[in-house]
This record gives sequence, C-alpha cells and structure tokens, in this order.
Amino acid sequence: MKKMVLFILAISWANAGFYPTKTDTTITAVGTNSVTLSKALSRKGMSGVVIHQFDTRLQAIVGYIAQSNGNSARTISGTAITHTSLPSVKNNYRVGDSVIGGYMYDNILLLAPNEKVYADITRESNKNWIHPDIFATFLSKNSQGLPTKENLEIFAKEYQVGLIYIVKKSVAILYDPITHSVVGKREFNTPITDIKAPFYMRLKSIKSGMFSTTTGGNYYQIMDSIK
Repeated sequence: MKKMVLFILAISWANAGFYPTKTDTTITAVGTNSVTLSKALSRKGMSGVVIHQFDTRLQAIVGYIAQSNGNSARTISGTAITHTSLPSVKNNYRVGDSVIGGYMYDNILLLAPNEKVYADITRESNKNWIHPDIFATFLSKNSQGLPTKENLEIFAKEYQVGLIYIVKKSVAILYDPITHSVVGKREFNTPITDIKAPFYMRLKSIKSGMFSTTTGGNYYQIMDSIK
C-alpha cells in the first residue's frame, strides 16, 4: 500500500510541470503580425484565443495568438472558429481584447503505441481524453491514413481539442496543433514491445483514399514526422 501511494505521488510530481497552466490576459498593443499582452502566457509556443466584446451582450473569438518572448505574441492567420452552421469571424485584434491562453488544453488527444500505454497515461491525469478512435474515423472520412500537422490542426478546430499528447521512444510531448509547437516534455522510458501503427486505436485499420499514403509504417517514425 505504501509503495502504491509513493508511486501515485511520483506520477503527480512528474506531471506537475508537464501540463501548461491556463492564463487569462489582455491585449495592450497591436502590431502588424503581433500583439503585446498585459501578462505572458505560461509557455512559449502556447496558443491563446482572442475574444472581442462587440457590445454588452455579444462577444466572440476573433483569432488565435502564439506566445513568443516576454509579453509578445504573434498573431495566427486563418479562421478562428470552424463551424459549418455559423459565418466565419475575421481575424481582428484590438487593444483591450481578452485572451485565454491554453484554451481547451484540458481536451487532449493521446497518440500512443498500444492500449496499455494509453490506459496508463489516461489513468494518471484527470483530463478530458479524446479517444484516438475519433481521430482515426476523422482520417478515414477525409481519405487520409496518417496523422500530419495539417490534419491535426483541422481536427483540433473541428473537435475542440487543445493538445496532442504524443508518446515517442524516450520522451512524451504535448503538441499544440494550432501553433505547431511543443509546449510540454517529459521522460518516457517504459519498455514497449507491442506497437501498433499508425497509433493505438480500437479500429482494425484506417480506410484511406485510393491515392493517399499508406496507413502502415513505423509508429515512432510517424510520430517523429509530426514534431
């Protein structure tokens, strides 16, 4: 029993600095491709949503930013929200706009080499884990067989995913699909023999398009190609 308690405490300590903390801040100045924040986000490369208050009743997400150095952040072009039933909101950043750094960071897609690793990781942290079956179905629907930076970004926006947890050979990383940046890293030295490519899922395979890439390959090579 004592060993189990110590094991749980060790996991908690290991995770303490792994997950970025949410940051609430505001824009104090606007440049050509950057903004200045009243308070920097907790990690370099971390994404944040910019919220504009149009009137006393209406507010909306108008864009994304990525934490740079100090209180500076670069603006990210492209549609702020992906929603087929709503019109797109144009990127427009103004002094006084609110920023939520780490927006949706509790919603995490885990790409793991097998079911045991997946179960161990999801058990150790109280997060909203997005099952890889959903991502595999998304890839199949879009005639793609392998995860890429591009389809992970689209998936994240459509399914409100904040982070991609990727297990590699000796490390595990937290990848922000909006900024394409690593915002967390920890050692991962658990011996793994049973490996499933392209990643652990309960589906037998990903049905990709006729001209798409193969769904096979080495799991670690696939994960390294993302970041």
